[in-house]
Amino acid sequence: MKTCLDDVDLSMDCPCGQPSSLLNCCGAIILKEATAATAEALMRSRYTAYCLSAADYLLATWHPSTRPQSLDFDPAHRWLGLRIIACEKGLAVDASGQVEFLARYKINGRAYRLQEISRFVRLIDDWVYLDGEVRANPT
Repeated sequence: MKTCLDDVDLSMDCPCGQPSSLLNCCGAIILKEATAATAEALMRSRYTAYCLSAADYLLATWHPSTRPQSLDFDPAHRWLGLRIIACEKGLAVDASGQVEFLARYKINGRAYRLQEISRFVRLIDDWVYLDGEVRANPT
């Protein structure tokens, strides 16, 4: 079965910014070889999935009540980095959590930033993305 990571060098640094290879970090979560133990881990894996245009994973980790029908990726959109600003709850013992992050990206050579407070909840044993509040475009 073909996956979104088939054409990716799994030994590369993980796009989420953790000091680990893609295979030993978010790649294992995206490939369902590991689970996201915290809301932050799910946030990082979803950022990595955006970097890899892994629509199936993103949709699967989106709460059914807020999940879009599909996702489209702009090939001119290139993710550059993720910084976690704050986490509230979202640990293995919690039922919900929030992760505030700042993601940098470029579209056709122009730099942008996305700052969001993402809300996550547990569905059975798995974390899923519920929704997010986008902050004004930081400078």
